[in-house]
Amino acid sequence: MSDAIEQGFVDSTISDNGIATITFGHPLSNSLPGKILQKLADTIEKMGKDETVKVIILQSTGDKAFCAGASFDELISIKDLETGNKFFSGFAKVINACRKCPKFIIGRVHGRAVGGGVGIASAVDYCLATSNADVKLSELAVGIGPFVVGPAVERKIGLAAMSELAINATEWRSADWAKRKGLYVELFDDTLSLNKEINRLANQLSKSNPKAMTMLKSIFWQGTEHWDTLLLDRAAMSGKLVLSDFTFNAINSFKKK
Repeated sequence: MSDAIEQGFVDSTISDNGIATITFGHPLSNSLPGKILQKLADTIEKMGKDETVKVIILQSTGDKAFCAGASFDELISIKDLETGNKFFSGFAKVINACRKCPKFIIGRVHGRAVGGGVGIASAVDYCLATSNADVKLSELAVGIGPFVVGPAVERKIGLAAMSELAINATEWRSADWAKRKGLYVELFDDTLSLNKEINRLANQLSKSNPKAMTMLKSIFWQGTEHWDTLLLDRAAMSGKLVLSDFTFNAINSFKKK
């Protein structure tokens, strides 16, 4: 098994005033192998159940990409339908964990987001980013499609904008484009300014009524109750496509660029 599949981490901390910070990372542009996806989903769920936590900040490490999405090394290692379904179900678990978490999740996007990274940015409740946090749904370019993240992205920016990203899969859309479409609430010129606003908002929310915030979140996510099933069905679509020769060759070509 590739070393890249085994690498990566998810850490979490809780401040004295109830601000939980979840940080994920991977040496390959914060890509997401299956083990990291599972741990990320588990950590979000754990922080959601922790009564000392008032609000959650979700971020990645480093100063370059926010998240490169699926691990290409793991994608090309998939040889059967069960393994494919399991891998793509990891993204479903993360999105559903964000959706069902009773605490507001603030997303910190400090750099470019691709594929599953766009899905994570769409699944948080309030997303702040830097001005270089461009986005791309590259799945079609490697022989699959943004099936699992699609519902989250569509909910956030609408079908037209999601379709634009999904169809024109090799082109980046600017952070300003993403803000105008509703993915990002606000853009910042540097991470210092980004961090300052995230800390301000998190501290403000830590003093707000927890029950009111939970009720608000449930209202914001109304109409998504079927996602437990929907996203797993979508994972099966990707799991089937990733076994094709077309996808295998497309991923290998993409890795060489």
